Amino acid sequence: MKTKKSKAKFEHIGSIIDVVLKTYRREPDGELIRVWNVWDGIVGEVISKNAKPAAFKGRILLVYVTSSTWVHQLQFLKKEMIARLNEALGKALIDDLKFKIGPV
Repeated sequence: MKTKKSKAKFEHIGSIIDVVLKTYRREPDGELIRVWNVWDGIVGEVISKNAKPAAFKGRILLVYVTSSTWVHQLQFLKKEMIARLNEALGKALIDDLKFKIGPV
């Protein structure tokens, strides 16, 4: 029996991540995906290399950072980050940011 060679078309993971996550996660995580989509543009390159959104707990966004120095620095930028994220998302989705050292 001959087997057909599959001519699979490769796609960038970013173009399918939303679809894949929706099949495995509850719908509220769709809000986190929206945050991921705007994060780099809102916080800038330097911060995005050292801090990534991780999860929602109610209206608090948990953000993993690379070090305690970044936790301290981002505390000063918290209000501005919340305002800019909510504006980019088109609604007041985030009331607070909690920074924690974790995988970035």
